[in-house]
Amino acid sequence: MNKSNMRKAPELLTGFATGWPEQQPDIMVISMTTEKGVYDFAVNKEQALLIARTIQQTAENLGKPRTA
Repeated sequence: MNKSNMRKAPELLTGFATGWPEQQPDIMVISMTTEKGVYDFAVNKEQALLIARTIQQTAENLGKPRTA
């Protein structure tokens, strides 16, 4: 990842979906929607499981939501 991109504010995720192509059941497609558009990523089973574990571990360490 380009370090200059990491300094910018992240885009807010407004939608998320997963699925797989009928003709290619060995990959999972992750679709993420932001204000700038829809981004699709194709991952294999090992990558999908790694993403799931990483998200789970990170989510467990999140602080409580801020209140207004």
